[in-house]
Amino acid sequence: MSSSPFNITIEQQYQGLLERIVLSFLSTGPACFFLIINGILMFSLRSKPVFRYTCRYILLYNLLVADTAQLVVTQVLFLLAVGRVRITYAVCGTITTMANLTAGISPLTLVIMSLERYVAVCYPLRHASIITIKNTVVAIIAAWTVSSPINVTRNLFLIEYSYEKFGKVLMEDYCTDVGWIPNSLCDDYDRAYNAVVFVSAGLTVISSYTGVVIAAKSASTDKASALKARKTLLLHLVQLVLSLSYTFYYPLLLALATTVRRIVFVWVQDVIYVLFIVLPRCLTSLIYGLRDQTIRPVLLRHLFCRSKLSVEPVTS
Repeated sequence: MSSSPFNITIEQQYQGLLERIVLSFLSTGPACFFLIINGILMFSLRSKPVFRYTCRYILLYNLLVADTAQLVVTQVLFLLAVGRVRITYAVCGTITTMANLTAGISPLTLVIMSLERYVAVCYPLRHASIITIKNTVVAIIAAWTVSSPINVTRNLFLIEYSYEKFGKVLMEDYCTDVGWIPNSLCDDYDRAYNAVVFVSAGLTVISSYTGVVIAAKSASTDKASALKARKTLLLHLVQLVLSLSYTFYYPLLLALATTVRRIVFVWVQDVIYVLFIVLPRCLTSLIYGLRDQTIRPVLLRHLFCRSKLSVEPVTS
């Protein structure tokens, strides 16, 4: 009977290990699948001149790069949490900063894509002179530039803490975006920033949609082009909501951690991660890859290794 406690401990350790393996597989499987899809779509967008020299496909490529990087970084954080791996504050801060940087690029890129569709419908004669490759590259650089200082400002909350703690000391718990900066003011800053981004981006997309609807009533506007732009802008609005859904991830986890049992929390955490982190970062490739008539044949050819298909240049 004296060995009973030892046997229970071994059984609990085995159960915990099996639980972590299953959770890692359930999250890593979908993430890897969609990473492959994203990679194939990015390769497809670089395989034809019609994609490399069309502004909206350049913007789509930037969106895919940001979403793919975001998915990789968040998957690393999730696996570290599931594996209960403790790292230093400095390493955790580097990873979470990259996650915040790439997360901020998606809504900004969607705003640019919405403005591009607005110009295409409302100012068709000036579209070629306004939406140029040079201006598109400048807009992409501006999006990354705007997102970077915001993360630097966020990290200024660490000034009051010693460098030794963040450079050498292991974290008390696993690495999270809200756990590596022990300052409640940072949470308020994050909520305020996310609210500003969501409201500003949402108003821009809605204004663009309204402008397209008004322009569609004009006799000089191409009705088919206006209808297609309206559907695209609605799609951008849905993507905007999905791209900002990550902001609900940690608040939901904090709320569930105090209300449900640990075994339930562990499984619910995996479901929430897939719904709020993995899927929003993967729907872009599925939506654009299957909806766009120019991308679809190239994407399917690369997915199924078919023979070469001709791709006609797309018009604005």
